[in-house]
Amino acid sequence: MSTYHERLSVPVRWWFIAALAVFTLWLITAVPAGNVTGLIVAGIAAVLLTVLFLRYGGAVVAVDAQQLRAGRATIDRVYLGKVEPLTGEAVRHAFGRDCDPAAYLVLRSYLRGAVRVEITDTNDPAPYWLIGTRDPERLAAALTENSVARS
Repeated sequence: MSTYHERLSVPVRWWFIAALAVFTLWLITAVPAGNVTGLIVAGIAAVLLTVLFLRYGGAVVAVDAQQLRAGRATIDRVYLGKVEPLTGEAVRHAFGRDCDPAAYLVLRSYLRGAVRVEITDTNDPAPYWLIGTRDPERLAAALTENSVARS
């Protein structure tokens, strides 16, 4: 049973912008080269953008009683230390100037919040995980021992 689950899907406005880009490609190709060529170019662009958005936005952050999953990585909760929800400037600094190059990052440019999770496993090269999220307080609560799921 999962105590927290979030798919980091791309925002709707990205799909709208992609649709406008595909339409623009069709238009600038169809006028000089014909409608069939325009449809082929627009179709290829639509497929590529759809695959890109689904893969980029397909990252999952999930917490259950035993593990934390962020993107492609999972870690047992016994190896989790201090959990810190980040918002505003703290997120910018955490993903920028204050970021440890050895940290495991799951970031998406459209997310305004994050959670920093200290890793206590001495065999793990990452000192902490920095996970982008839409709801940093809720994710942090799911990871802490004081959360409803662990009481």
